[in-house]
Amino acid sequence: MRGWFPFPLVVAVALLCGGRLDAQVSPGPLAKAHRQLEGTLKCTQCHGPGKDAMPARCAACHKDVGWLAARSRGYHGSAAVKAKTCASCHPDHAGLEFQLVKWPEGAADRFDHRRAGWALEGSHRKIECEKCHVAQYRVSPAAALAPGGKSRWTGLEQTCTSCHEDIHRGALGDKCTNCHDAGRWKVTPGFQHDTTAYPLTGQHREVECDKCHADARLPLKRDPRGNPIPIYRPVPAQTCGTCHADVHKGAFGSNCSACHTTKGFSEISATRGFDHGRTEFPLRGRHAAVKCAACHADFTSERGRRPAAETCATCHKTDPHGGTATLAGKPADCGACHGESGFSPGSFPPERHRETRYPLEGKHARVRCADCHRREPAGSSPSRWGTSRVVIRPAFGTCGGCHADQHGGQLAARPDQGECAACHRPDGWAPSGFDRAAHAKTRLPLEGRHADVTCQACHAGVRKGLRPLPNAGRLGSARFALTGLETGCAGCHADPHGGRFEPGGARPVTGGCAACHDAKGFAPAAIDVDRHAAFPFRLTGAHRATPCQACHPESRPRSARPAGATLIAAAQPLVAARYEARSDCVACHADDDPHGTQFAKRKGGGACDACHDDEAFAPASRFDHDRDAAFKLEGGHRPVPCRECHKPTAGAVGGAARVIYRPLSGKCEDCHASKPRG
Repeated sequence: MRGWFPFPLVVAVALLCGGRLDAQVSPGPLAKAHRQLEGTLKCTQCHGPGKDAMPARCAACHKDVGWLAARSRGYHGSAAVKAKTCASCHPDHAGLEFQLVKWPEGAADRFDHRRAGWALEGSHRKIECEKCHVAQYRVSPAAALAPGGKSRWTGLEQTCTSCHEDIHRGALGDKCTNCHDAGRWKVTPGFQHDTTAYPLTGQHREVECDKCHADARLPLKRDPRGNPIPIYRPVPAQTCGTCHADVHKGAFGSNCSACHTTKGFSEISATRGFDHGRTEFPLRGRHAAVKCAACHADFTSERGRRPAAETCATCHKTDPHGGTATLAGKPADCGACHGESGFSPGSFPPERHRETRYPLEGKHARVRCADCHRREPAGSSPSRWGTSRVVIRPAFGTCGGCHADQHGGQLAARPDQGECAACHRPDGWAPSGFDRAAHAKTRLPLEGRHADVTCQACHAGVRKGLRPLPNAGRLGSARFALTGLETGCAGCHADPHGGRFEPGGARPVTGGCAACHDAKGFAPAAIDVDRHAAFPFRLTGAHRATPCQACHPESRPRSARPAGATLIAAAQPLVAARYEARSDCVACHADDDPHGTQFAKRKGGGACDACHDDEAFAPASRFDHDRDAAFKLEGGHRPVPCRECHKPTAGAVGGAARVIYRPLSGKCEDCHASKPRG
């Protein structure tokens, strides 16, 4: 900065001295680029008459910079630089060797190119400044506007073709960045072949670009170095034969895509491939997934194109069942039991099983074949079932051939050794086929309400309301008791009589509970008038129509009795029903005795049956007035109604109004007020 003085200071001094500006002494020599402006009479060419004139004078000389700034392009077009004056970055009068350009980073090779509005990316970062800022790449209009038509830093454009050759010769447009980036030319990250008329699929994705676009069959041109220039469009691709040779020699036509896909020649399209259904052997099931070469070793011979396929054994030569798969005694072809969906599971239908010695019925028709036709363990050798080791003829003489005894051997002592079919059907294990008729042959026929009880209520391993089974540990997996069950009433039901009528009780009854009850229900009891004769009090006369509850109040229904109260587990809440009743009349008719104590001193204590029978209280059929009373009815007394002599009298007997039968006076005057005239 030697010899340089601030120009504004020089101007101020000149004006204060009253002299002319152009006559003043220069503050210092100009830089080499401005040396043509040296001299005191040339100051106004840059400074001008006003303080704001200098930027316009600079732009008038440096037209390329002004052109860029006016269009907001390049370094001088940024808002931050446009806000400054030229002299703030490019001062002068500092000497002939003074550098007018002051780089923000200190040197041109360290300049942050983003300041110029175009960041250096990819391969551009590695290029030296001098490789790009040369005359051959200065194609911008700004280049011609530079002083003397020369400029080192202005004049470049941002389009790729301003520096690089368009090897596509305009066929793909001028926007190289649609496909390329600043990395490598041969890599096109922005290009997607799917956007073209020929999307790449399958193995076409792996083919190098030049294999198609620089193929010798294309009308290629060459660059100055003699290298072929690839053609990107148009590239013929109407048929596969454009690029690929027909290995079938025209035998299947020219439309390769009718059978093949781009996944590879060895793979046939599953949706649009060769229609095998038009042949004598349509491909179904797993045959559709078999590779063509597995059956068609080649296509050059008739046998290769049409291999034999009359039976399964034509291709599947090894019999995996070792000759055991027969029908009606003859070896069966694979197709009799297997479908094209696969060897397993077999496709032998249940209806065809009727042709065998074991027709499939009920649930057996829904059992998987493999559940019965099991596979022998791999370690068992030798196998008479062939390489498949599938048992074609399993044992089926008894249910136990396939099914385990779920009852733990409880029925092993039976003549049939507990054969399942005696109680169960192929329709299902439950419900059992053991019905009421079969149960009638046991020690407990199902009658009355017993017929409504579920099997589980008596036979289940855990019986609600009953005693635990004594053999609960030997019930098998079904947990169902079939032996050792109670058959007596007291085995399941609580005795509401407290053992009174049992053998050894206070009043034992032959037959136990069944003497009074049946299986229709505990109440009412099965005791009728005739059966009551077996007890001390026979039911005769009006007693035949008397309800049981009238004499036996314990037989009245009790609404508070809990559900199932007659079962053993609920025996505790029961109140013993003793059914004790006196046979004398007073035991039941004491409250409605119409005679009070009138006959208490009579022989027999005034027993009711001395005068009455049990048909009705009135009339007193057993009373004979001549025999049983002290006053015989004779003469005119005989037709007199009883009530004429025996009248109700209040307080006469025990305070109540009762008909007085005794004592009565036998004197005539007590009944007759006057003696008859005579």
